[in-house]
Amino acid sequence: MFAAATMAVSVSAQTVTESKTFDNFYIGINGGLCTKTTDYSWMKNLNPNFGLRIGRYFTPVFGLAVESNAYLSNKPGESTGTFVRFLNTSLLGTVNLSNWFGGYPGEPRTFEVSALYGLGWFHTFNAYGYDPDNRMSSKAGVDFTFNFGSKKQFQFYLEPSITWVFLNGYNEDRFSEEPYYYEGGSIDENQPKYNINNSFVQLNIGLVYKFGNSNGTHNFTICPGRDQAEIDALNATINDLRNALNGKDGQIADKDRKIRDLQQQLNDCLNREPVIVKNETATNLQPTVLFRQGKSVIDPAQYAPIELIASYMKNHPEAKVEIRGYASPEGSAEINQRLSNERAEVVRQALIKKYKISADRLTAVGMGATDKLFEQVEFNRVATFNDNTKK
Repeated sequence: MFAAATMAVSVSAQTVTESKTFDNFYIGINGGLCTKTTDYSWMKNLNPNFGLRIGRYFTPVFGLAVESNAYLSNKPGESTGTFVRFLNTSLLGTVNLSNWFGGYPGEPRTFEVSALYGLGWFHTFNAYGYDPDNRMSSKAGVDFTFNFGSKKQFQFYLEPSITWVFLNGYNEDRFSEEPYYYEGGSIDENQPKYNINNSFVQLNIGLVYKFGNSNGTHNFTICPGRDQAEIDALNATINDLRNALNGKDGQIADKDRKIRDLQQQLNDCLNREPVIVKNETATNLQPTVLFRQGKSVIDPAQYAPIELIASYMKNHPEAKVEIRGYASPEGSAEINQRLSNERAEVVRQALIKKYKISADRLTAVGMGATDKLFEQVEFNRVATFNDNTKK
């Protein structure tokens, strides 16, 4: 039975979700009436019993349970003088016949049929004035189960069953050499064996509660099956993404070429001499450094015109440049003058430190607020360059 349950675990793993160690456990109570199978009137010699069952389903088909029932001191047979006449404790294998033959639909059916079978321990209290007696037993039965509850977490079942008690032939302590007659059924030295004369039948009803599982339910759940249409749709999406990626690769290559072209244009621009506009007093070098409102810090993008001036001065060792700083018209004259001084000086220091231009070739002059030359410039906070080399 254990081997069959193990095989069923591997087979069912393809259809039901994984079962954790403490999943699919249940507990239940039961009670009913029993009587000896032979030699007694079933309706006149009834023995009430009650019991507890704890079990686990390993798959929707196979499970194991431990059950213990107490049988009260009543007919048939002579009373043992105790309230509980005997106990029968069994290890039972359970087989859900509905799920075996009909398949598991994803949750328990409202009505199901299960079979159970196992071996156990039969204990009689103070049997017939002698010491308590222990025997091996075997139980077989059928459960007609009704599943209910919002999550099918409860079971109500009706269970007819038969239990055999294996007797062990002669008992020298009790019966000497006489055959042992057990409540109407004689046995011989070839026991133990299944003998209907040494069995009793019972009809019990029971209530079971199934504990919650790691999957969020109280029962097994079905693994999602493969949907071929969904798989085809996913493959189509993957192919579309691949095609789009190939198109992006082409766009990236085009942008790389444009970046290389722009880089080449920038290099060509840096290698050219600045355009010089001559007037009567000095040479004005067109490159202009722009500053942000109220700032005298050179933005990274503004080093390009400074680099042009540095290139010009390296190509003309005799050139001396005057750097003029300006401020926008808003603000007081004092602030504008200070800000224009700082802007001219920060550009001068950049040429000295970054581009290694001799300090005696550079002059920084703050011009205060912007003059008319820059009224149309959006960023009218500037520093300009003038070649003061004597002609």
